[in-house]
Amino acid sequence: QEWENTFATWNPRDFCNISKIILPTNTYWSPPIFILEQVDGENSNLEYMSLTHDGGFNATQPFQVTLTCGLMILMFPFDTQMCNLTVASFLYPVSDLIIKTRRTSAEMMAQSKSFFLTDGEWRFTNLSIIEYLEEIENERFSAITYVISMKRRPTLYILNLILPTCALYLLDLAVLFGPSSFEEKINFQIAIILGSSMLAVILNNILPTSSNKPPIIGTH
Repeated sequence: QEWENTFATWNPRDFCNISKIILPTNTYWSPPIFILEQVDGENSNLEYMSLTHDGGFNATQPFQVTLTCGLMILMFPFDTQMCNLTVASFLYPVSDLIIKTRRTSAEMMAQSKSFFLTDGEWRFTNLSIIEYLEEIENERFSAITYVISMKRRPTLYILNLILPTCALYLLDLAVLFGPSSFEEKINFQIAIILGSSMLAVILNNILPTSSNKPPIIGTH
């Protein structure tokens, strides 16, 4: 966070050429920021901010949050999800506080990719920034929404789910139209049904339950 306070300025020549100092965050006013989609979080212990001689404040508060995000898993495991992270301050209307982004979407995306330590299940594909005014009870408040696009890596699900399912169905067709006896076909069909049931249980444990539509792979 960066902001200016014209009442917190000084001439460095009058104070041993000191142009920057570090102060606790409760020393001066700082803009209160809220994340609308946050359901849980863990704040850091970094309770200091820097102040320059021209009244410029700079405060960094890294913290980890858990957000709510509606998922559409119809195309699982080849789905792309979009989640919003909205930053706003509903204590001060737009006449007192306006929130602006210093970096562009491309700069934020490049910086965000640098924080990915490992290649997990999701691949970060895009980040867009929307600045707008939110109207609540006849008052307008400044807000910024970061739209995050993530694409699922399907390799693990193809190997562990799709290929075994296709193999079971192909084997089912081979036995159905093969020269085996009727009793052997019945026994093999029961084994295939049990195998499909196990795959359905695995799929049910993997998929989230927040989607309105089931995945295509789960409806066949």
